[in-house]
Amino acid sequence: MIQVKKFTFNPFSENTYVLFDETKECVIIDPGCVQAIEKTQLTEFIVQEGLKPVRLLNTHCHVDHVFGNYYVSKKYKLELEAHELDLPTLTLVPKACMMYGIQGYELSPEPTRFLEEGIDVTFGQSRLEVIHGPGHAPGHVAFYSPADGFVINGDILFEGSFGRYDLPGGDLPTLKKTIIEKMFALPEETVVFCGHGGETTIGREKLTNPILTY
Repeated sequence: MIQVKKFTFNPFSENTYVLFDETKECVIIDPGCVQAIEKTQLTEFIVQEGLKPVRLLNTHCHVDHVFGNYYVSKKYKLELEAHELDLPTLTLVPKACMMYGIQGYELSPEPTRFLEEGIDVTFGQSRLEVIHGPGHAPGHVAFYSPADGFVINGDILFEGSFGRYDLPGGDLPTLKKTIIEKMFALPEETVVFCGHGGETTIGREKLTNPILTY
């Protein structure tokens, strides 16, 4: 059974996730830790739980989701995994840091393994299905656990909202298609862990999410 630990980091209140199972192997998704205290919080949890990080994953490569890529990759000797279509997004991060006045960003490594829909992410005794969900970012992916009934969906769906589409590579019709055809195709009881804010369920969002009115 996969356990999910959420941290909220950086000035954008981004959610970083550590997923682990009974083997104590874990994956780190979207490390947003930019301040030293945030990096300490992440590593202290890993030590306290006796976890072994084995994969570093990005749902997408917007600035707030990649702040800690360099730190995690070096600390745990992990290669970055992301979708190939989000490489242009990753290259824009230094400019975004300048625009937002963010200091202390350490340049993220480029992915050496590419995530694709249809290729599962495995760790310990667990499996995550990769769902390609563009619209917020071209190479955006979500990680779905059928066995445990949850999805780590980054900035595709939020509780009562949805991801921005006015950033480079964003597109509203594409995002709506992703949400309706892919996210809403998941079982209604699926818990949605979002890139910002609290959790929701597919069933709740199918009834109330404002994307339905666009």
